[in-house]
Amino acid sequence: MIRIKKEFEIEQMRRSARILHDTFDEISRAVEPGITTGELDRIAEEYIIFRGGKPAFKGYQGFPATICASINDEVVHGIPGERKLEEGDIVGIDMGVINDGYYSDATRSYAIGKISDEAEHLLKTTMEALDLGIDMAREGNHLSDISHAIQEHSEKNGYQVVRSLVGHGIGRELHEEPQIPNFGPPGQGPVIKRGMVFAIEPMLNAGTRDIVTRNDRWTTVTRDGKLSCHFEDTIAVTDGEPEILTR
Repeated sequence: MIRIKKEFEIEQMRRSARILHDTFDEISRAVEPGITTGELDRIAEEYIIFRGGKPAFKGYQGFPATICASINDEVVHGIPGERKLEEGDIVGIDMGVINDGYYSDATRSYAIGKISDEAEHLLKTTMEALDLGIDMAREGNHLSDISHAIQEHSEKNGYQVVRSLVGHGIGRELHEEPQIPNFGPPGQGPVIKRGMVFAIEPMLNAGTRDIVTRNDRWTTVTRDGKLSCHFEDTIAVTDGEPEILTR
């Protein structure tokens, strides 16, 4: 069942999302060649706690950290540690916050120093796909209109969307109904209603859409070793433009 959020619940989620947004600002100032993903994790955790929130990912189904840090061919769920970011890398930082019982969830992908034209285009296209998907999250549309917009833009630009990982509803739980694939025909699935809140998150691969999980049981990588990129925002459906809570 897709939960319709009351206005006071969306306001609580705005507060959670504000902490998350500001934590990304802290991360953005620190992301540079030579920093370890473990140090980024420390910065994020300390800032979230300083703001009165709680890291949503740490301990979730056993995940050991506050952020997921996924570099180059890593699609999602990279565990932060001693690895240093290097010039030319791209890194996706996925984070969530719990505040007063309500979740927010977002991902930002960063260029480390000067990156290749291929990586630059992948970053740009993934962000565009997210924006196009968000724009379809309007009252009266169907859920698959979001999915179709993401797939269409991604494939038009020569990329494959990951099919085995999806966006989701969010609220009192990090993952609520519905699941939101990043592919599919338009006009299918539930009708979108005011008060629904979604985490929309395209994951685009430069090569095959196939992915595998490493032996750490978390880090997911492209099967062919080519680049992957991930962006995500938490949005609320209104009676007009979707409200992007995490921006």
